[in-house]
Amino acid sequence: MDRANSDLSAFVGKALGAGISRTAIRNALLQAGWQNDRIERALEDYAELDFPLPVPRPKPSLSAREAFFYLLLFATLYISAFNFGNLVFTFIEHAFPDPAIEDAAVNWNSYRIRSAISSLIVAFPVFLYLSGKINRELLSSPAGRASAIRRWLTYITLFIAAGVIIGDLIAILYNFLGGELTTRFILKSLTVGILAGTLFFHYINGLRREEQES
Repeated sequence: MDRANSDLSAFVGKALGAGISRTAIRNALLQAGWQNDRIERALEDYAELDFPLPVPRPKPSLSAREAFFYLLLFATLYISAFNFGNLVFTFIEHAFPDPAIEDAAVNWNSYRIRSAISSLIVAFPVFLYLSGKINRELLSSPAGRASAIRRWLTYITLFIAAGVIIGDLIAILYNFLGGELTTRFILKSLTVGILAGTLFFHYINGLRREEQES
């Protein structure tokens, strides 16, 4: 926490201890020029309890264990999503073959299928296990939900998913304007869009639920 936020939190604590309401504190700080989001974060540092003194909430802290779980969770998520898409791509290419591709590509497709299935069998169960473990242990408290590394990785995932969706739409429009849309291309584009869209809306809705709960 920087000096300004530390001073703001200390001021809020003293004001609450003096019996001043949160609304009055918020209004006074707004008149003094503080940004509303910083005021809300400072107020959230203290629990709304019936106690003579302000009770501070536990602050999120980064631990090696927490970082390990979240990094492994998102790594297995990326591996699962990539290989599921690769598997669907292979089936699309088999159903709608490109005449320009030689028969030698059959062995390559067989390798892709084995690689994708092997990765999914290992990575996806690990992702499901870690998701359940994190929901039980780390997300059961406000401090766990406010984890810095979790929020960073979540927003990175949202950024990647949004970039893929935008790129997918650009590719569809480009091929449409060039008159080069084929069933094979459309199915691949839909696969990419559905995968990226599912990840994007899953995590953005999770962040919205947390904001409403807080």
